[in-house]
Amino acid sequence: MRRASEPPPDTAANRNTATRAELLDVVYASCPSLSRAQAKQIFEMTLEEITDALVRGETVKLRSFGLFLVRAKRQRIGRNPRTGVEVPITPRRVLTFKPSPVLCASVNGVAAEQQRDKGDRT
Repeated sequence: MRRASEPPPDTAANRNTATRAELLDVVYASCPSLSRAQAKQIFEMTLEEITDALVRGETVKLRSFGLFLVRAKRQRIGRNPRTGVEVPITPRRVLTFKPSPVLCASVNGVAAEQQRDKGDRT
């Protein structure tokens, strides 16, 4: 039987999340010649540049990772499913992410070379 203080299985508390601090530690550990402040500056500049490009409406493509894309959605009429009342949905921009085949293969435990071999069939 589970104790009250233990989280139930398969909850957010049981899943690992890569935080900004953990990513920064990985950057710092991979470049021993950099100080922690320099690693943080590089990391923050990278995130800031990606953010700025997306705000400008540009596509950000990171090879072997994926594609960040800003899409414009037009105004449309939505409907409240409970009451059936029509509600205007304002135009907006949405951020989408399309993972690369390499990232998908890594997540699924397939080596990148096996993924490429599948695509080379003629």
